[in-house]
Amino acid sequence: MYREEMEADQEILKPRVFKINSSETWDSHLHQSKSHGTPIMAHFTASWCIPSVAMNPFIEQLASDFHDIIFLTVDVDDFKEIAKKYEVKAMPTFLLMKGGVVVGRLVGANPDEVKKRIETLFQYNTEFVV
Repeated sequence: MYREEMEADQEILKPRVFKINSSETWDSHLHQSKSHGTPIMAHFTASWCIPSVAMNPFIEQLASDFHDIIFLTVDVDDFKEIAKKYEVKAMPTFLLMKGGVVVGRLVGANPDEVKKRIETLFQYNTEFVV
């Protein structure tokens, strides 16, 4: 019994990066973000894009460091309509969102800059001009 409780506790603490698997899932996360005031960091990626794939472990680490942010991964080949709506034209693209509105955008695999933008936009509530 004790082991099961420990595993359950570890599961709760496990960092979460949600992979978007439908337009409804995307909409659900946006709705949750708006209703709870939780910011979103969306990683637009493609399986064939080596820099995008290389960023995945870094995004997992960010999710463990910033528990108050919803981290999403969107495969642009699977969800072209979402990518088009947010004008994603290159991978990786990172969108930082508050209240369903894009407040920051970063194109390219630059871990230091991604972390810096998250800290600036979400931790200190300052605005960044897109």
